[in-house]
Amino acid sequence: LWEFVLQICVPVLQIDHFGFLEDGTFKQRYLVNDEHWHQKGGPILFYTGNEGDITWFCNNTGFMWDIAEELKAMLVFAEHRYYGESLPFGKDSYSDTKHLNYLSSEQALADFAVLIKELKRTVPGSQLSPVIAIGGSYGGMLSAWMRMKYPNVVVGALAASAPIWQFPDMAPCGDFYKIVTQDFAEGGLNCDVNIRKSWKAVDNVAATDSGLRWLSSEFSLCSPLKKTDVAGFKAWLQETWVNLAMVDYPYEANFLQPLPRWPVQVVCKYLGFDPYSVSDYQMLSAISEAVRVYYNYTGSAPCLNTSSTATGSLGYIGWYYQACTEMVMPMCTDGVQDMFEPQEWNFQAFSDECHALFGVRPRADWAGIFYGGLDIASHSNIVFSNGGLDPWSGGGVTRNISDSMVAIVIPDGAHHLDLRYNNEYDPHSVLSARAQEVEYFKLWIRQAKKQL
Repeated sequence: LWEFVLQICVPVLQIDHFGFLEDGTFKQRYLVNDEHWHQKGGPILFYTGNEGDITWFCNNTGFMWDIAEELKAMLVFAEHRYYGESLPFGKDSYSDTKHLNYLSSEQALADFAVLIKELKRTVPGSQLSPVIAIGGSYGGMLSAWMRMKYPNVVVGALAASAPIWQFPDMAPCGDFYKIVTQDFAEGGLNCDVNIRKSWKAVDNVAATDSGLRWLSSEFSLCSPLKKTDVAGFKAWLQETWVNLAMVDYPYEANFLQPLPRWPVQVVCKYLGFDPYSVSDYQMLSAISEAVRVYYNYTGSAPCLNTSSTATGSLGYIGWYYQACTEMVMPMCTDGVQDMFEPQEWNFQAFSDECHALFGVRPRADWAGIFYGGLDIASHSNIVFSNGGLDPWSGGGVTRNISDSMVAIVIPDGAHHLDLRYNNEYDPHSVLSARAQEVEYFKLWIRQAKKQL
């Protein structure tokens, strides 16, 4: 869709909004569609871009396109600094930590606020337009924080699948993987049990050179496994199960990879056997078939690459830097309440890894201090939507905080399903959620116009 959207670059955004020594500027990419925006002061739906190319998010946020005509709204999709083509230092943006220093959620929110002000200054008829922030996942966190930090700029926010409480001492570190496990347990008989048993099978088979060769062949790996690769191979499998849970949509989709409808159920068809009646090799042969649902549903992949689990449209290095600075999200597993190998949350080990990679150390408590943590009841006009199938809901807001800080739970929804296009296979729960969200938008627009 974005091919039909006017693309504009703004050359005037500060690289550093909060200091005065670095006074350089950069071009931020944003996409605009105003085909339904014909009235003076008509609303603007503003997508707060996340960690990737904005055209990808634009094409995967059909909800905004579906409601633009009804609301007579202008659509704006703003790219997050350091992702896509919005690189503050061009090709040097990722060259070292000195250049990465200006990659933060605070700087990104300031970019969005300045961009909205610039739009209102330059687009005739938009000066009095109420702006609603919309985002999903990290973008949803940004939309909520946009309303909290810049209530003078946006009149409300939809924060879809936004884990604003996935920070230290806010949510149990094990909830994320418990939800992944619950998805697979409900996906089919013995599904989670067999995945839980598969880790030991990998260790057993990988203990010999012939076993490593068999694994490499059975999984059609692009690079043969060595003994030093086994931990990475298991991490690749773990991320595969996580991603499947995140994008367990009720129809064919290609958000992270091309997948069938209800992909977790499809995967679990390969894993429904009695876990005590098969050998390690039989177990892992079934796991390899299950994994192919995620990596080779189209049948076109010549081999499977264990260094890649999702679309190239996401910026993994940038996101890891953000995790190593302010986006510190504890995760842990125990192998009992979840289907993974036990791994405790070790902040010091994480900090050491960050220091080795980037020369920085994370500030574990900063997000809670800067954005309010659990204490956000003083804010207003934010809808938090979460899917019951989405593992990120464990760190999301799933209960009403006040009359205008509202939670919508979509029991059979995966990761920000409500932001996707309407589809004939959509469950009633997501149709209802979208209808509620639109009613809140209309309310905020009315409120804003009354205050003029």
